[in-house]
Amino acid sequence: MPTAVYGSPPRDVIEPAAGAIQVSPLVPGSQDLAVFPDGALDEVAVLVPPGAIEASHVLAQALRVLKPGGLLTAAAPKDKGGLRLKNILAAMGCEVAETSRRHHRICAVERPETLVGLEATLAEGAPRQLPEGLWSQAGVFSWDRLDPGSALLLRHLPALSGRGADFGCGIGWLAQAVLTSPKVTELAMIDLDRRAIEAARRNIEDPRASLQWADVRQAAAALTGLDFVVMNPPFHDGGAEDRALGQAFIRAAAASLRNGGTLWITANRHLPYEAVLTEAFKTVCPMADSGGYKVYEARR
Repeated sequence: MPTAVYGSPPRDVIEPAAGAIQVSPLVPGSQDLAVFPDGALDEVAVLVPPGAIEASHVLAQALRVLKPGGLLTAAAPKDKGGLRLKNILAAMGCEVAETSRRHHRICAVERPETLVGLEATLAEGAPRQLPEGLWSQAGVFSWDRLDPGSALLLRHLPALSGRGADFGCGIGWLAQAVLTSPKVTELAMIDLDRRAIEAARRNIEDPRASLQWADVRQAAAALTGLDFVVMNPPFHDGGAEDRALGQAFIRAAAASLRNGGTLWITANRHLPYEAVLTEAFKTVCPMADSGGYKVYEARR
């Protein structure tokens, strides 16, 4: 019985079938639900992401790949989209059995023979080109605009040179600017989100750039002797704030840089990164502080 699971739902909320294929874009090496044929699966379990467009798109994909009569079990925390799951599924023509457990709403449906508005929902959450010309997709960090932290960094980023990396590269906003410098010889771009990497491949058509779908905390170990690293590190893991995540990115950057190499980092003002920057780098210089964000240059 072919089955799939999207994400890592708590076991006391949803128990995925044994041997279920992982299809979350945030799990490196997972399969892409979008490439499964229609009606290919008997059962799908989904920990539904919080974004409205992304949530509808994921549920539509899950229903598409189920055979008629196949079982979809979907759950989300009540304060992160769980309260709208029933309405999303009902709008697509499903009869929904809804329960609550462990602060989650859980919806179970049998895939109906005919789905309502499926193509429109899939199209709304599919990759699209932004007005600025870059490709993106709902669910990627700051998917529909340049986030203000990266914008602040871009206003202060000098022309860089040599071998470098973009940790948590997203769709390529920072990389696009870095590669305008002819003195940059290589740029390793790493991101945990498959959708971001796929968008970045379309956005960054430069032979100096290499892209990797991976967790920076592991992948950075293969990078040594870099001249620079740029980053706007994440500080959420599984929807909850995790300040240690950004701190781990900083340590990974320090380990990847040569002596004298530089890190350019932007972050929300409230995040406590100064101590780890001072611990990992010889010099740390604040370069900007505006609109709730800060930028540092740190030299190894």
